[in-house]
Amino acid sequence: MRCRPRLDRETIRCMEKPAECLSSDQVGLHRWRMSDLDALERAIYESLDHLVPWMPWAADPGRQQTADFLTRKQEEWETKQAFDYAITSGAVLIGACGLMRRIGAGGLDIGYWLHPRWTGRGLATMATAALVGQGFQLAGIDRIEIHHDAANPASGAVARRLGFAEVERRQSPEGPSAPGCVGIEVIWRMTAVQWKVRTAEHAEGAS
Repeated sequence: MRCRPRLDRETIRCMEKPAECLSSDQVGLHRWRMSDLDALERAIYESLDHLVPWMPWAADPGRQQTADFLTRKQEEWETKQAFDYAITSGAVLIGACGLMRRIGAGGLDIGYWLHPRWTGRGLATMATAALVGQGFQLAGIDRIEIHHDAANPASGAVARRLGFAEVERRQSPEGPSAPGCVGIEVIWRMTAVQWKVRTAEHAEGAS
């Protein structure tokens, strides 16, 4: 499913929630709905070997946990705590991504994962680019960050391809959060000004 509503500039400037459907090149994003339960459960089950090293929640998967996740994401969207999406390619659900308010006023951080069958094609980068563009249209947002464990350089590669700058590495007070982690958090950052310049340069290069 792909849809991209038309918005005037004043509406964009004052947005408090992002669009519920986005598209970026070969991927579509849509706000999670309860009807995604079967497809999400299947994607998680098929991706467990890929997810368990990095995602604490993947250690205890199950249909009820997945249903609870979808319910929670509906609530977080309405309260503006987080804006999470399914990633699709064609009609296939291939992963998840989201914008979260966890880094203080004026900031959002992005998380993402893909089914291993769909990695290595730049699809996570496409989905993340759509989130960054949408995030900077939200009222009051001046920076967006990507955080990942130092042992997971693939996540950092997405940030690097989009022009994010690595700004910090810090020890996690709780230690490693999943079996593959080393407990060192890598932080990448993009500011609204930097994204505007990058977007203008890319538009000029494409013209």
